[in-house]
Amino acid sequence: MSEASLYERLGGVFAIAAVVDRFSDAVVQNPIVGQQSQNPQLREWHTNNLGRLPGLKFMRTLWVCAVSGGPFQYSATRLGHDALALEEAHRTLRISPAEFDEVAAELARTLDAFHVPEREKGEVLGAFAAHKGEVTEGYTSTAAR
Repeated sequence: MSEASLYERLGGVFAIAAVVDRFSDAVVQNPIVGQQSQNPQLREWHTNNLGRLPGLKFMRTLWVCAVSGGPFQYSATRLGHDALALEEAHRTLRISPAEFDEVAAELARTLDAFHVPEREKGEVLGAFAAHKGEVTEGYTSTAAR
């Protein structure tokens, strides 16, 4: 008998959507990466583009479902180097490695609030961390100049 996928162990799309919903709202309020961020691109997005937040929550839910082995397909609005790549969607936000780490910490706090078991929490955070280079590419390419 094969082991259940991470998607199944997380509880499927409805559980993932609930986590993404809370996580997304927490990021907007986070003082480091949200509306009060020192990063002007993040501050502007989380202040002036909140009308897009429902769509972003939908896209984040699809992405988590896809990377966790679920039956849903994520299609990037700005295609990166592969179907699940995130560099193009984040390039203009110029997210620093420290800002990425704060978003990961916010995700960890959200998973804790939903009492996600340590094994699954680690797998989710690992899948998230695997894309750090893509998400921070806009920052690192600008900093290298």
